[in-house]
Amino acid sequence: MPRPQVVMASANPDKVAEIAVLMADVFAILPRPADLSDVVEDAPTLEGNARLKAHAVMEATGLPAIADDTGLEIDHLDGAPGVFTARFAGENATYADNVAKTLAVLSDVPPINRGATFRTVALLAYPDGTEIVAHGVVHGKITRHRAGDGGFGYDPIFAPAEANGLTFAQMDPAAKHAISHRGRAFRQLLQRIPRND
Repeated sequence: MPRPQVVMASANPDKVAEIAVLMADVFAILPRPADLSDVVEDAPTLEGNARLKAHAVMEATGLPAIADDTGLEIDHLDGAPGVFTARFAGENATYADNVAKTLAVLSDVPPINRGATFRTVALLAYPDGTEIVAHGVVHGKITRHRAGDGGFGYDPIFAPAEANGLTFAQMDPAAKHAISHRGRAFRQLLQRIPRND
């Protein structure tokens, strides 16, 4: 039986690659249309931003669309940057810019106060109005220095509690997916999709 098609709402190639690994056994994943303009992510919550992206792509293609939004919540910053994670250092910030700003802001903060949580909301929107929403969370700490060459975004400075001090960037992809916020969200999403078998 052919796998059902879903369109990827994200335009971030690193996110797309991770999601494809997590979902490819169940869905035939189609890329986001290249001519689709960027979606303004101005919702106050991660779920709201995921919904905006998924619905824009679903409406443009007429096919089910899958989106996620991820936030890094730093305890010392009262949960910031949260929904502003991708643009913590400014509207056109690079991964390196965001990492540098995070390390600078926390430069005088001792290890015991460097707790942080990564949170992902995954959302699958169908043309009939049905939605499936799932959440993934991982707790950890912001390290004092970058470590590792893998992953993307904040991975070189986020050490999940289950990883014995390693950052996500120091873990191989399979180990990262097993405990990451995105891995947890998309595995939960797959469990919530009705099966016809």
